[in-house]
Amino acid sequence: MSDQVTKRSAVPEEKQVRVLETALPPSASSSDKLLSRIAILLFILVAGLLTVFGYYASSICITVVLAGFLAILFDPVVVRLERLHIPRSVAAAGIVLAGIGLIGLLGYALYGRAVSFAEELPVYASTIQQTIQPISRKIQVFQQSAGSLTNDVRPTKKVPEVRLQESPTWPDYLVRGVGSVWGALIIAGVVPFLTFFMLCTKDQMAIRTNGLFGSRLDAARFITNLNRMIHGFVAGNLIVGSVMALATTLVLWGVGMKGAIPLGIASGLLNLLPFLGLIAALALPLAAALLQFSTPGPYIVITLTILFLHVVSANLLIPKFIANRVSIGPVAATIGILFWGWLWGVMGLLLAVPLTAFIKVVADLHPSLCHVSNMLALTPRPTPRWVRYSETALERAIPYFRPRGEEVSTGRQP
Repeated sequence: MSDQVTKRSAVPEEKQVRVLETALPPSASSSDKLLSRIAILLFILVAGLLTVFGYYASSICITVVLAGFLAILFDPVVVRLERLHIPRSVAAAGIVLAGIGLIGLLGYALYGRAVSFAEELPVYASTIQQTIQPISRKIQVFQQSAGSLTNDVRPTKKVPEVRLQESPTWPDYLVRGVGSVWGALIIAGVVPFLTFFMLCTKDQMAIRTNGLFGSRLDAARFITNLNRMIHGFVAGNLIVGSVMALATTLVLWGVGMKGAIPLGIASGLLNLLPFLGLIAALALPLAAALLQFSTPGPYIVITLTILFLHVVSANLLIPKFIANRVSIGPVAATIGILFWGWLWGVMGLLLAVPLTAFIKVVADLHPSLCHVSNMLALTPRPTPRWVRYSETALERAIPYFRPRGEEVSTGRQP
């Protein structure tokens, strides 16, 4: 008798569908269809409003997203320090200060490089001018020949002058979402404090999230999946970036380039950038090679190596170490990169994959969003037949899916 009380009955899918069909009266089907259409329109309206808010309040959104991303990323370190009997606030403050110090050291090193480059800029400029002088001469000859042809043609009418509006340049795209330099400094100053507060109030935030969304989705499972996704994304990028940086450094060192280690590391990491990664990874070592080599051999080796590494990373490394960890398909990732890049510029490009994966994590926890989850998933799951029914039918059919023991213990009748 106890086995019958504790054992859960497995209901076949056909029986579930029949139960759902009987649970929903025929008179309620039309009203449910109308409600589902209204829900779709409201979903589109809310998505549009969120997009508009994200575009015009981009600095606020970027600050919160960056702080949350860093808090989730460094929370395991704080937990390990807590096990060593270090207060959570002290551990969080130590991690934030260590991060600020590391960024300061990196900025100081880059500043020293920039000062030395500015001092040697006249030498580099003369070298580059001598290198491209034959090309510039051919361009001047072509311009002179084209000018002589246009002078022979006499216009019969005066052509009205047309002024076109200038399109946004690449610096505007780089700072989109951040604003001016002052806005970037404000974001950089607020993110550490917000990250510290998020790390300190982790338990309180979990309670608030459970109280806010506990009736609609499993908050604990959502937080677990989100942590796993972010840690997997960062770990995958570190693995792929390390392999790319090591291979590029070895090739640059093999051709005898000065500064092969920093150039190889920078080029390998830049290759991870979506769309712009290949151009940036090629431009940096080729610009340095332009100042050191006068034969075409090193240029060919560097170009072919970086192209080969980019193809290998895009087709083998990234799908294995990144796509499997975030569980989104290449089409969804590409569309997400286009959307977030349009919305927030370069910052959107950097955060596009985890933000798209975040939408899938939310969709995985709600039955009504299973179609959205399958559209974003790397390997879509088959959709059950009962998903096409409305939530009203699901709520009415819940008593039929409860185990017999629960009905006996609670006194409910099916």
